[in-house]
Amino acid sequence: MVAREAGEITLRYFRRDDLRVDHKQDDSPVTIADREAEQHLRDRIADAFPKDAIVGEEFDDREGTSGYRWILDPIDGTKSFISGVPLYGTLIGVEHNGECLLGVISMPALGETVYAETGGGAWYVHGNAEPTPAKVSSSEHLAEGLFCTTAVGSFGETDRLPAYDRLQAEARVTRTWGDCYGYLLVVTGRAAVMVDPIMNVWDAAALKPILEEAGGRFTDWTGQPTIHSGEGVGTNGHVHDEVIGLLSGES
Repeated sequence: MVAREAGEITLRYFRRDDLRVDHKQDDSPVTIADREAEQHLRDRIADAFPKDAIVGEEFDDREGTSGYRWILDPIDGTKSFISGVPLYGTLIGVEHNGECLLGVISMPALGETVYAETGGGAWYVHGNAEPTPAKVSSSEHLAEGLFCTTAVGSFGETDRLPAYDRLQAEARVTRTWGDCYGYLLVVTGRAAVMVDPIMNVWDAAALKPILEEAGGRFTDWTGQPTIHSGEGVGTNGHVHDEVIGLLSGES
């Protein structure tokens, strides 16, 4: 799987004392691992699907003519990666004419992967084991489940800290097991909800088809099923309306 190949590239640099960290124009960190992993993904995709478009975090967009668009995040959770924390992942999403059809979340340092194709179910792989179905939890209420987010500070940055407070007060447990790992926890039934106030399209594209095929939902904060709103809510489906109400202050 090409996502695993990219993940292996990141592991060459993981927890290396000599890793150089640069900062992009928006002050977010980037490393040679981000760039090498994305370039590998781009090369493999271009060889196999030369007419497809490619969008990624680290390089300019590549135009296509097929109607398919690959959306890449080589290291989702670069801050975790450079801190030596294994909760980072490689994300691959595929759109066709604007509709998300396929997604992969690969956690190289944890050996966990989830993937899905619309109509084909969601699948979980640990290490070299055979894939097993990925299913969301059956929790009916947030009070029964785990609420995850990437960083509490992002709620403050977007003037949404009261929304975080409402979710934390209602949830059984709250943890900042963030970036794509929180969504993997939802997909595999270990968390009920993952919420991000700030997301780029390459953070979100892989998540929607995986969550939906696992029985959950992925929307923006208003409940619209989109990856283009700059924010995200992933749930087991059962608690989704409750979470949207808490985010808006109407619950």
